[in-house]
Amino acid sequence: MATVRITTPLTKEKVKELKAGDNVLITGTIIAARDAAHKKLVEALDRGEKLPVDFSNEIIYYLGPTPANPQKEQAVGAAGPTTSGRMDKYTPKMLEQGVSGMVGKGYRSAEVVESMKKNGVVYMVAIGGAGALISKSIKKYEVLAYPELGPEAVARLSVVDFPAIVAIDSLGNDFYKEGQEPYAEV
Repeated sequence: MATVRITTPLTKEKVKELKAGDNVLITGTIIAARDAAHKKLVEALDRGEKLPVDFSNEIIYYLGPTPANPQKEQAVGAAGPTTSGRMDKYTPKMLEQGVSGMVGKGYRSAEVVESMKKNGVVYMVAIGGAGALISKSIKKYEVLAYPELGPEAVARLSVVDFPAIVAIDSLGNDFYKEGQEPYAEV
């Protein structure tokens, strides 16, 4: 599999180049938001309100980081991914807002995959359990919206070589399935 370096913003043209199974290193900014933030964002859309953040060409990382250790120079503490399925009921509406990539862990629903194909979006996974290691790639953490949600607030992360793997590309190719095929019993 290829290793691809991405510098944000992640345009739809860049998304098309990413293939299921690619190793990715992301540099630039990504948006952190978990289920509580997604719920508030979708409720705002349902009320016809303008979102507090422009999600065009953004990567959303499903993250609720732990606090930074005051004895260490770090933007956040452990920064492991949240299970992506928790966002599935909100994802199609968020993809319609111009999101170009998502990072989390685990499988996605068929409805989300169809929305990804329709909107030209890629889904990447980060390694669960490696939050301390992932946090080393995060250089800055800035809350953008819903500060009352604490670590689940919408935040901008400045990252350098943030590691991820393309799990589902914009054509719907699923590395979870393809990666298991050689090991399936016949």
